[in-house]
Amino acid sequence: MKKSSAFAVILRLKLLILVSICIFGNVSAQKTEHYNSPLYAPRTYEPGKETSSGLPQTLQEVGIEQKLNSQIPLDAEFKDENGNQVKLGEFFNKGKPVILALVYFECPMLCNEVLNGLNGSLKGISFDAGKDFDIVAISFDARENDMPGLAKNKKEGYLAKYERKGAENGWHFLTGTQAEIDKVTQAVGFNYKFDETTNQFAHAGGIMMTTPEGRISRYFYGIDYQPRDLKFGLIDSSESKIGNPAEQLYLYCFHYNPADGKYGFAVLRVIRLAAVFTLLGLGAMVFVFWRRNKKKVESLD
Repeated sequence: MKKSSAFAVILRLKLLILVSICIFGNVSAQKTEHYNSPLYAPRTYEPGKETSSGLPQTLQEVGIEQKLNSQIPLDAEFKDENGNQVKLGEFFNKGKPVILALVYFECPMLCNEVLNGLNGSLKGISFDAGKDFDIVAISFDARENDMPGLAKNKKEGYLAKYERKGAENGWHFLTGTQAEIDKVTQAVGFNYKFDETTNQFAHAGGIMMTTPEGRISRYFYGIDYQPRDLKFGLIDSSESKIGNPAEQLYLYCFHYNPADGKYGFAVLRVIRLAAVFTLLGLGAMVFVFWRRNKKKVESLD
């Protein structure tokens, strides 16, 4: 008995030591990992003192600030892909929603991904650029306003990828002066910054949708846009002027979330819709039974 109790005590001590090693070992490992990372290093909280997000100063000044229902400056003047001076208003007030993409045409990475993502998603919906909606891509690099042929080459490249008849009348690539660019970027809440060390622009990725009159109606973030979200956004932005009744009814089951720029399933709307169809079904059944009983009574008479 003594040997067994002594053995039990020794076993418990070993387990206690093992648990202690695991706990303190993990703590020390976490401390080492956190101390070596500027984002996770421990900081002393001091009330009233601003804390850093860990991002470079340049990146802290860029992003997209939502300004839903704000008016696009239709009087802003740009050059189109053919070098003609145009007013932004020429692409609006045609009864069609407009997709607005703020990019720059010599961007080595993100801007191309934005346009590629947009093009790929648009190929997945039945609406056609130039017929059901327009696309306006504006360069926010004022230096590109003095580069003849740049916007035209960009347009030709994306028309070849899009492969839809009549799209040349719906895709527009514009360049402009800094003053005109600022009118648009400030109106839609697009904040960007030029980084002299890399000779590139720091900016966020995303597109906007406007009503036919030029009011911001939707924001979509990133470089990958669900075709369903774009389709619903175009129907919403057009105030249901495009899309068949079935598509508009399907849209009723979803709602737009400004926080993430996506359409989500609207459970309450579906329940209401199901209730309406249930009542209609019950009404139809009552009517059918009433007709049958009426015919039976008439036959007996």
